[in-house]
Amino acid sequence: MKYDFTAIETKWQKKWQEEGTFASKNGDTSKPKFYGLVEFPYPSGNGLHVGHARPYTAMDVIARKKRMDGYNVLFPMGYDAFGLPTENFAIKNHIHPAKVTHDNIANFTKQLQMLGYSFDWDRVVNTTDPSYYKWTQWIFLQLWKKGLAYKTTMPVNWCTSCKCVLANEEVVDGVCERCGSPVIRKEKSQWMLKITAYAQRLIDDLDEVDFNDRVKTQQKNWIGRSTGAEVIFKATTGEDIVVFTTRPDTLFGATYMVLSPEHELVKNWLTQGKLANADEIMAYQKVAASKSDLERTELNKEKTGVRLDGVRGINPVNGKEIPIFISDYVLATYGTGAIMAVPAHDDRDWEFAKKFGCEIIEVVAGGENVQEAAFTAKDDTGVLVNSDFLNGLTVQEAIPAITKWLEEKGIGKAKVNFKLRDWVFSRQRYWGEPIPMIYCEKCGWQPVPEDQLPLLLPEVDSYEPTDDGESPISKMTDWVNTTCPCCGGPAKRETDTMPQWAGSSWYFLRYMDPHNDQALASKEAMEYWSPVDWYNGGMEHTTLHLLYSRFWHKFLYDIGVVPTKEPYKKRTSHGMILGEGGEKMSKSRGNVINPNDIVEAYGADTMRTYIMFIGDFEKAAAWSDKGVEGCKRFLNRVWNLATEREHEGEAYSKANEAAIHKAIKKVSDDIEAMKFNTAIATLMSLVNDFYANGASRGDMKALLLMLSPFAPHLCEELWEMAGYGGQAGQHPWPEYDESKTVASTVQMAVQVSGKVKANIVVPVESTDEEIVAAALAEPKIAKLAEGKTLVKTIVVRGKLVSLILK
Repeated sequence: MKYDFTAIETKWQKKWQEEGTFASKNGDTSKPKFYGLVEFPYPSGNGLHVGHARPYTAMDVIARKKRMDGYNVLFPMGYDAFGLPTENFAIKNHIHPAKVTHDNIANFTKQLQMLGYSFDWDRVVNTTDPSYYKWTQWIFLQLWKKGLAYKTTMPVNWCTSCKCVLANEEVVDGVCERCGSPVIRKEKSQWMLKITAYAQRLIDDLDEVDFNDRVKTQQKNWIGRSTGAEVIFKATTGEDIVVFTTRPDTLFGATYMVLSPEHELVKNWLTQGKLANADEIMAYQKVAASKSDLERTELNKEKTGVRLDGVRGINPVNGKEIPIFISDYVLATYGTGAIMAVPAHDDRDWEFAKKFGCEIIEVVAGGENVQEAAFTAKDDTGVLVNSDFLNGLTVQEAIPAITKWLEEKGIGKAKVNFKLRDWVFSRQRYWGEPIPMIYCEKCGWQPVPEDQLPLLLPEVDSYEPTDDGESPISKMTDWVNTTCPCCGGPAKRETDTMPQWAGSSWYFLRYMDPHNDQALASKEAMEYWSPVDWYNGGMEHTTLHLLYSRFWHKFLYDIGVVPTKEPYKKRTSHGMILGEGGEKMSKSRGNVINPNDIVEAYGADTMRTYIMFIGDFEKAAAWSDKGVEGCKRFLNRVWNLATEREHEGEAYSKANEAAIHKAIKKVSDDIEAMKFNTAIATLMSLVNDFYANGASRGDMKALLLMLSPFAPHLCEELWEMAGYGGQAGQHPWPEYDESKTVASTVQMAVQVSGKVKANIVVPVESTDEEIVAAALAEPKIAKLAEGKTLVKTIVVRGKLVSLILK
């Protein structure tokens, strides 16, 4: 009987859909719950790619096994559908973004169902659906009420051609990465979310979750907690210059200061005519304004700057006047926008000092000559010198001592600083959630009343950004002009929209109760399903999406909306799928793999099995057409084994019993550890055993149960043909007996004069003499040995016995 994978897969996908096989039940206390989550996709016009298939198949394998383990499983899917690519496609092709989104989602859904994923399709969410983004807007309003959403003017990267704000990563050598046009820095009013208020908790609570070490490390580094002191220097013009330093012990070695070119004090001194070299300073400011933050803070870039002629700083610990510079490596948006420089003990400060002829004073002894290189040791190997009352103390002793002294003098204090900055939440584009705020000249910013949510996107004639950088919505005066909800006077709606990160910051909650029109989800549903038990996603989302969603969740916990401090109990990550030869897949290289093509040629079960067999799940793996063909051959062997051979007896056969128990243990452990490749290798080995030894109905039943999470269509068809009853995926997962995972017998090959002539099965504990005797007793060998003398024997225990007869 031919393995017709197309007909089989179509049959079972239709059956699962019609019967709602994978529907989850809220509040089912008869079973333990398991909530498995994958990152929902942005539904691009290109459709699903193999990069999606790897994590989706992995979590599908886990979800299917959990159901067989007796869990009530929530395994949902949705679409993160707002965003710039859809808007750009709509502009280019004159199609409404909603239409583009609808068509793309339909295509994605078809592809996901084609691969047989066990999603609960009744729980699908779409971030562009007003019934969904009503609650995204509602969360924003709660943030605003608690003072965590605010509007401020800040410098942004502005593309002169795209007419939109660019992220730092999108600016390369001063031009737009997308179009190559010049990028300028301009001041723009932006909505911000105060994620910095949660910085410490976002670090501390990582101790309470099961995230892999790479994820935890990246989050901690992104937040960038550092302890030190805030110190007040004076300018010779009388103003305070506040700096943050992690090394207050080195204050006596501070020989110059550096301010950001945008620092308010610099602007004031220019306005007041205090700076003799104003033209040079303003020219430098202009050049700095054209660079992104990333370009300005590259560690190995050439140090540039301008010394301020007319104002100097005063070191608070010794009263010495020191020069002040402006330099682009100091950012106005980080810390205080001002630093003290200790060139003897900081590499960057040392390079700057050498270039600009600044004094270098050693204050921590223990290194080489600081005139030749900075000594940067921070441990007890360094002892303070040239530092007055700190002399003789180690670095670790000096830091608290100087901090206490600064506090007593009223010129400093202990301080914890974070690299993390508040979240820029405005986008001057059309295709995003409208920010539900109204501006009144009399009352200021006011929220749209909650009973008027969702605030819908207006229909616009053009999705192009305006020349002044405002959203295309700003041209819709009928929508923009409104009344103040506070005083009833004339007012204007906010025309910026939310970033794509907004909808993905809480989508896992909506899955719990997706049709609720009274709340983002009911308390009962959230108490039942929270937290997400296992969330798998890409490492590229560790520092943005994962951090943002943890922030939103903690806020919702604080206001009593959700029952847990953390949204995800466990987080794992997967490696990329590369093209053949190990290159990144791209259209230009012509090495992109379309899942549709693989499914059409080999079937969904082959695609699923191969994508799990391709290699270590956490590491990148190169695609191989030969590997796909190998997995297809494996499934063909399973099909032929089941359909072309006789299988009798419901118990495990004696020949296969130990191998089956070992396989159950190995496959169970490997699925939990995401070692899918070795799980499949174990099943391949088991199939080899069944071909060699024959297989009972019980043997085949165990095989189909273990293989079903990987190749569900094939296994359900064979399960049905065998008459086992019900569906394999709804049958309990097989159990193993530890004592039976160790074989009591072993099969050995028997060689005569170097050629294999037979196989024997002997007890594992047999002596060499007993093994030889068993070999000579084997009928084929006994016949060959008639009339001959046994000259020599070689026994390789567990593998073979070699006989030399003459």
